[in-house]
Amino acid sequence: MEFALDRWITKHNAWIDVFGPNYMRWIFRDVKMTILFLGQFLFGKVLQVFKAGVLLGAVSCILFVPGLKAENSRPFVIPALQEWKGGDGYWRSSCRLVLDPRYAAELNPVANTFAEDLAVMFGRKYKVAEGVSACSGDIFLTLAGKETEENREKYYLDVSDRMVLTGATTQAVFWGTRTILQMMEQYDGAVPQGVAVDWPNYPKRGFMLDVGRKFVPIGFLRDYVKIMSYYKMNCFQIHLNDNGFKKFYGNDWSQTPAAFRLESTVFPGLATEGAHYSKKEFVELQMLAEQYGVTVLPEIDVPAHSLAFTRYKPEIASKEYGEDHLDLFNPETYLFLDSLFAEYLGGENPVFRGKEVHIGTDEYDNSDPNVVEKFRFFTDYYIKYVEGFGKKAVAWGALTHARGDLPVKSDEVLLDIWYNGYADPFEMAELGFGLVNVACSQLYIIPLTALYYHDYLNIEWIFNNWEPYMFDDRIFSRNDRRVKGGMFAVWNDYIGNGITFKDIHHRAYPAMQTLSLKMWTGAVDDLSFARFDSCRRALSEAPGVNIGAKVKTMDGKVLQVSKLKRNQKLLIEEIGYDYEVAFDFTAKSADKGSVLFKSSNAILYQSSPKSGKLAFWSDGYLNEFDYMFPIGQRVQIVIKGDHTSTSLYIDGKLHQTLDKKILYKIGEEVVYYQSTLVFPLAFTVKFSYISKFHIIISCKSIVYIVMCFYQETN
Repeated sequence: MEFALDRWITKHNAWIDVFGPNYMRWIFRDVKMTILFLGQFLFGKVLQVFKAGVLLGAVSCILFVPGLKAENSRPFVIPALQEWKGGDGYWRSSCRLVLDPRYAAELNPVANTFAEDLAVMFGRKYKVAEGVSACSGDIFLTLAGKETEENREKYYLDVSDRMVLTGATTQAVFWGTRTILQMMEQYDGAVPQGVAVDWPNYPKRGFMLDVGRKFVPIGFLRDYVKIMSYYKMNCFQIHLNDNGFKKFYGNDWSQTPAAFRLESTVFPGLATEGAHYSKKEFVELQMLAEQYGVTVLPEIDVPAHSLAFTRYKPEIASKEYGEDHLDLFNPETYLFLDSLFAEYLGGENPVFRGKEVHIGTDEYDNSDPNVVEKFRFFTDYYIKYVEGFGKKAVAWGALTHARGDLPVKSDEVLLDIWYNGYADPFEMAELGFGLVNVACSQLYIIPLTALYYHDYLNIEWIFNNWEPYMFDDRIFSRNDRRVKGGMFAVWNDYIGNGITFKDIHHRAYPAMQTLSLKMWTGAVDDLSFARFDSCRRALSEAPGVNIGAKVKTMDGKVLQVSKLKRNQKLLIEEIGYDYEVAFDFTAKSADKGSVLFKSSNAILYQSSPKSGKLAFWSDGYLNEFDYMFPIGQRVQIVIKGDHTSTSLYIDGKLHQTLDKKILYKIGEEVVYYQSTLVFPLAFTVKFSYISKFHIIISCKSIVYIVMCFYQETN
């Protein structure tokens, strides 16, 4: 019966749009759901059916018949709501945000960001006004209560025919707006009535990205601020310097890549040319993060992982342990680092704006007890040095590895606990450090790793088994306040392996969604992993963010054009993994560098600038097919791409798959290279025309989308 109704509604979508799409959609959706509800009630089986279509929206809403009431089940959001008491109807928007006039000044930034996000997601302009109360359809924002450590991020959301969002802080209220956006996204702009009380179990919920060994554009970092915010992750640690492993480069330090990614005017030339962030860009990134409730935690990793610094200033390199180690006994080392940290921490408007700074301190050699004591001195010195600028220090846990006599300041200092052999969490907690769980065995991503850690995190295992108080075999009590939270990390150990920032996102995003739940809410009794995994896929990355270039469709068709002309702009900028792009093409020239399709992130070349073959460029990598277009001959081209490979079909036959291949091998450690492409569609250039152009989404993606659209609630 349901699908018969869907077919009828879909058949009449054209005139639904003509005669008032929003109003008519509500009518038809409610009629449909009323019939379904009554039919299922009569048969003794009441289901709540979530259904989405191209025009019907993401999730259907029920119009409850008078006399028949049902309590709204807990809405699916990430992270899950801590408490929910369901009502029996749905809120629908008046497009007005109303601020309590007593707190309008504090709440205006929150409301303005909320209004911007609503406009991006739903195409509706929301008016921000002041008033002592709200009318039907309004969203009312207010503050109440005194800020404490326990309620700093806690908010209350009361949804009836109007919404009232309350918190003790603007941060708490802002998190509530993220919850509202997620609910509206799933309910086609509506929100189920009920009362939510929500708070995080842990104050520190983070993501670390290694940009030292894989530079990513500033736009990617800005997008990730918004993604983190959408899922209430509040700490974005950016690992600004690092180097490759000498063993992969003929054991020659001079050939080993190294980089520092932040502009320095005190040390001109220190930052990697053409692949670093300006101070202005980095400050603006932090300001954006502040707007979205996220803290950017900059990390300068010393005294190991420091080849970028010793290459700039060779005299501070350790002669005993390698050029990636700083010489801890050389006064020049301290003069250099003092000046470097001061450049970003000093002045009225410091480059590092946040309350915390990460000083590194991981993986220094511990073979000599005298060096260990000097390492402990170094750690203590830079903890106190950054504190001298009014900041709090964060460091990688290393003091079990560097066990010694010299005390290291622990009060108000956070340690990232990544490996218990380097820093035993029980021992560190007894010393007085705050702990952040970054257990490498569970939370480290190294793209294309074949030997250690994870290419993709096992999110099902994490969902079912992990919470931040679990440090491998060191298990704290669930409510131990010395455990401040958790963080997962993407390390780009293998430089030059073909991994693009799109591929980093493909790995990080599912982990972000899963760990958001586990760090904020913990285990949820009535939520299975299967349902979580299905429902999470239906949510946007964030308002206005689509790094994965996902396109939702019901029938697999995305775009079909009879003829593409020179420089024709297409409706879609790019399409993500698992796609199939097909076109008929007759080449009239084969000039090297001729472009077929282009976006801001990638290029498909008719003829590679290097060899003249069909090729694609993405994020600094050029990948070539073993194929050259014949001049004047019409050929049918199909390109299929997923997160591991890109395949070329010529006239219906597989010509070549650019798959994962070995880049180099040292002992048991294998470094792979992969050729992946998020297909560019922003505009077309350098040809007369392409005929019979169409794009479809592969069967795998169709399944993915259907899973999003058909869900049962408990």
